[in-house]
Amino acid sequence: MIYRLILSLRNAWYKGGRHSAEASVPTICVGNITVGGTGKTPHTEMLLRLLEQSPRWAMRSIAVLSLGYKRRSRGFQQVPADGSASFYGDEPVQLKRKFPQVTVAVDKDRVEGCDVLAHPEKAEGMKKCLNPSFPAAELVLLDDAYQYRRLSPKLSVVLVDYNRPVTQDSLLPWGRLRDLPSRLWDADIVIVSKCPYVLDDEEKLEMSRTLGYSSYDPESCTAERRGRKQTLLFTLIGYDRPTGVFESADSRYTYSKKLILFTGIADDTPLQRHLSDSYKIVQHIHFPDHHSYKKGDIGSLRAAVRRNPTAALATTEKDASRLQDLKTLPDELKERLFYIPITVDFLSGHEREIFSQYIENL
Repeated sequence: MIYRLILSLRNAWYKGGRHSAEASVPTICVGNITVGGTGKTPHTEMLLRLLEQSPRWAMRSIAVLSLGYKRRSRGFQQVPADGSASFYGDEPVQLKRKFPQVTVAVDKDRVEGCDVLAHPEKAEGMKKCLNPSFPAAELVLLDDAYQYRRLSPKLSVVLVDYNRPVTQDSLLPWGRLRDLPSRLWDADIVIVSKCPYVLDDEEKLEMSRTLGYSSYDPESCTAERRGRKQTLLFTLIGYDRPTGVFESADSRYTYSKKLILFTGIADDTPLQRHLSDSYKIVQHIHFPDHHSYKKGDIGSLRAAVRRNPTAALATTEKDASRLQDLKTLPDELKERLFYIPITVDFLSGHEREIFSQYIENL
């Protein structure tokens, strides 16, 4: 298979840190091996909250650097809180709106992006940079940069979906793997995301074996493979109450028994299951990940509402950031349009403490 051969050759080129640069400030990479669906953005948000509570980093200048997938802008850009998802990317805008005190930037060149964030005076000389004023970063979170091998992070965190382990998946186009499954074992920390709310030590051991480890120690939260130990942690997702996408949203719609769900994310199954506990989902519309909503899509939503006049409209927080860019969204949709905030946490306080120690030791 040509794709596997290319990935193998690329991995050999970068193996052991060869041909990779390090940033001048500590960096944490949050990534995965699959095409979406593991919860990178919610985990980045969780990491930012832990940094806010950290004795070492709480009062320091933190930055997030993202690719800004499908954005219209070019080069290095600092993301403002009122920026548009189409210009900067939906996930960076979402992060900036939730964490306005954090510098959020996008750059395809992560080496350049880290350098500019650490030395903001360089942004002043970049003609295409629209917002060149920001504090010098003392720590940079690299969102979805595990495949960006030119930059070697200080700490690498890789996410694996509990319901679809990478060792039981296939490379594109037959599966959802965009990287070699063996790359999992190169990370500093592996986090199994989207776990059940109750997972005992025996079940964690079984998952570690599924991922190719020979042993798992719940006390140290380490798994071993061929003599090398890795930290293996487990997280679950939760959902908060529906929140209006626009100020004109009428909260009375959230008490409706009917719901129209539409999403443009890689995997909306957990959200669908959560909402099914409280609502009858009368229509479920799937759009591709990072979908840019057009006039025809709005027409489909209007038609769904007219077929179900008492139903609320629900979507994800990432979709909400894209919908807020639309200037012609009709009032009949705005008043019943809500997003479901998502949260992530470790299965135990012990695991959270182990992860926090990594942050303190950067």
